[in-house]
Order: sequence, then structure tokens, then C-alpha cells
Amino acid sequence: MWRTPRPPLLTPTRREVRWSARSIIEPVTDPATRVAPTRAPLLRRAAPALLGYAAVRALGLGVLAVWSAARGKNAFTLLTARWDSLWYTRVAELGYGYEVRLPNGDVHSNLAFFPLLPWLERLLHAVAPLSYAGAGFVVSLVASLAAAAGIFAVADRVYGPRAGVCSVLLWAVLPVGIVQSMAYSESLFTALAAWSLYAVLTGRWVGAGTLAALAGLTRPVGAAVVAAVWVAGALSFRRQRDTSVPSRQERDTSVPSRQERDTSVPSRRERDAVVSFGRERGTRHAPGAHDGEHAPALGPGAPVTPYAPGRRRALGMLLAPLGAAGYVLWVGHRTGKGPLGYLDVQAGWRNGFDGGYAFARFVADKFTSVPSALAGLGLIAGVALLIWLYVTGVRARQPVELLVYTGVVLALALCASSYFGSKPRLLMPAFPLLLPLARALARPRTSRSALLTAGLAVAAAVYGAFWLNGTGPP
Repeated sequence: MWRTPRPPLLTPTRREVRWSARSIIEPVTDPATRVAPTRAPLLRRAAPALLGYAAVRALGLGVLAVWSAARGKNAFTLLTARWDSLWYTRVAELGYGYEVRLPNGDVHSNLAFFPLLPWLERLLHAVAPLSYAGAGFVVSLVASLAAAAGIFAVADRVYGPRAGVCSVLLWAVLPVGIVQSMAYSESLFTALAAWSLYAVLTGRWVGAGTLAALAGLTRPVGAAVVAAVWVAGALSFRRQRDTSVPSRQERDTSVPSRQERDTSVPSRRERDAVVSFGRERGTRHAPGAHDGEHAPALGPGAPVTPYAPGRRRALGMLLAPLGAAGYVLWVGHRTGKGPLGYLDVQAGWRNGFDGGYAFARFVADKFTSVPSALAGLGLIAGVALLIWLYVTGVRARQPVELLVYTGVVLALALCASSYFGSKPRLLMPAFPLLLPLARALARPRTSRSALLTAGLAVAAAVYGAFWLNGTGPP
């Protein structure tokens, strides 16, 4: 008589034991952040977000085209051949060295514009039948999709796919969202920053450092990405040191007694209850985190990648500042003013860092009359909202790399001494500020969230068309 063979005894592998122990010692800070595990590829999970983002951007471009045609203007020219777009295309075509001297003595030099976007415009112009302006438009379109995917990846890693979709849609329906389709560097920088932060969250330190270096070649605010990589890397080194050097008391008690050794071997039922696909049953991990990936850092100070090789982590931290530092040093050498030469170039544009004094005075001047006082109140409310969103992220224990990155972007945007009308555009890369709103938007029913997002998309499209058909720069 045939007997049913017994299944083989499931012996946990080293990786499974490591994950089991790790899930026990790492606390989950907020039950709302726990997300169900999934093995779907990241691109497949991001597809709804990318489709929604493309629909919002198509709506914005369509409204702009109709509005511009009604006013006798060319929408493509508004997107590619005005304000900073002209400076970028001039760098791509003629290189650095162009400057404009104003009657008041100010010198506007194109050395103020970082080189990665002009390089890509020149490359695309060389390989495709596109003008430099058209190449800049294509780069921005592709970069905006890459930025949307990166924002989804970060939000999905921390809060799950539903919050990821909502984060992307909120970024798309920003009032200044039309800039994402202009031949500007905001979309390119946001894409590099988002994927660098995702690489840090998943323990890919060399990739994080490389992307941070490219972000540093895109905009001065690339320092925010560098700071995030450095702080996360330093904390990871510190945790690895603290966990690898036991105290004397721990060493004395680390050797188990014979009775403890006899009772420490789990039974087969216990192993089956503990080990499930390499993790404990009942524990949660980030979507897309396979067995070989690292668990997410759900709060400031939480381990990011304690098992990453120290040399890769150090290499990533070493690579991160090379882009921004290299360009700043090159500008100093070209101007003959040393390492601070780039600050002199920015001073020619009357731009600098004064701790927010000039911006505060700009807001205070709005209260000289009743109509402008409403604008002043709106500015104060906007700044208060930004601070509240950042504090909310801190209280929700966002990963420390996101908090550092967002804090530096906020500081550089709000404390700059000039171009106050451009501050909404300068704040666009601070996408982690949208995570608390995305979590709130992810809670209602899908139909209600879709209706609200559609309304915001229409408002953003109309405002973007009105804005670009005006006289002032974005």
C-alpha cells in the first residue's frame, strides 16, 4: 500500500533567520503605515499613477493651447522660449560666457545656470531633428514622467501604492504644475532627487550617490539631495557600529547556558509559524520589497540598510557631492574668484541667502494697502501651510532622508533674497510635503478622490494657461 510521503522539514535559511530576527527588533511606528506585501514589479504598480499624471499634463497643455490661440500666442513658444528656457538653450547652443549688463550695474551671467539640462538639450539636438528649444521640451516631458515614477516609488515604499498614486496626482495638479512641461530644470531635478531618495531607502548607495551627483549638476538645490545621502549614510554607519560592538555586559550574557541551548531549538511547528517566504507572518514590509531587498525606514532614525557593505555606502557618500562641487569650483576657476566665485555670479542676479529677511520684508510691504494686504495674508497662509506639512511629516516619522531633503529645499527656497514670485516653482521639488495630503486623499472612496483630483486638475490647467499668457516669469 502506497503511503503519502511526508513533506521535507523546512529549515530556515540564513537570510530567513536574519529577516525574522530583524522584524522582531525593528518597531513599526504607526499602524497606518503598514502595507500589504506584494511582488508586483514597480513599473506595474506605478502604471495607474503614470496614466493619471499623463492625463493631467495633457489637460494642462490642451487648455494652454486653446487659451494661447485665443490670445494670438504660440503655446510652444511659451513653454520653450521664454525666461529661463532661453538661458538654457543659449548655453546648449553657444556654451558659457554670455552675460547681460543692466543699467543699474547688475550682471546677469549664464554661469548661474547649471549644465545638465543644456548638455541633454545639446545631445538630443545632435541625434534627433529637433531645435534646442524642442529638445528642452522633450527632455522636460520625459523627465516629468520619470519624476512622477520616482515620487510614486518613494511614497509606495513608505505608505503603500494608494498613497503613491495620490502623491503623484497631487504633484501634477499643483497650481504651478505647468512648469513641469516647460523647458525648465525642475522636472529633471525632481526626477533625479526622487530616485536618489528611493535608492537610499532601498540601500542602493552607489546609485543614490550617482543620482545625487547628477542632481547637483542640475540645480543649486542639489545640495538638498547631497545632505539627505550624507545624513542617512552617517546614521547607517553609526547604527552598524553600535550594533556590531557589544558591551561587556552583553558579552558576558551572550553565551547561553546548556539548558537555554536545549530549549532554544524551535520545533517544526514553531518554524512554520515563524518563517513564511523569508519573513515572519504578521509583519509588513514595503510594496515591491522582495526577499533580497531591505526593509523600509518608517521613521527618522530607523535603520535604512544595516546590512549594506560599508564600502558601497562610503562610495555613495563620496560620489554625492561631486556634481555640485565640481561645477561650483569650475565657475570659481573660470571667473578667477576662487571657490566663492559662484556666489558672486548669483549676486549679479541679486540672489543670495539672507535667512528669509528679504522675503519677510516683501510680505510686510504688502500690508500698505487693502488690496495688497489680501496677497500678504495669502503669502503668510501659504508659508504656514508649508511649515505645517513639514511638521506633520516629522510627527508621522517620515524617513530621515526625506525630512532632511525637504528641510533643505524649504530653507533654500524661502530664505533666498530675490525672485519672490518664483518661490512656488522653486518649492516644486519638495514633493515629500505632499505625503500627508496624499495619505488623507487615499482614505476616502476612489470615486470621491477621483472627483476631487479632477477638480484640482481643471483649476491647475486654467491657472497655468492664465499664468503663462501673462507678463511675469513663473
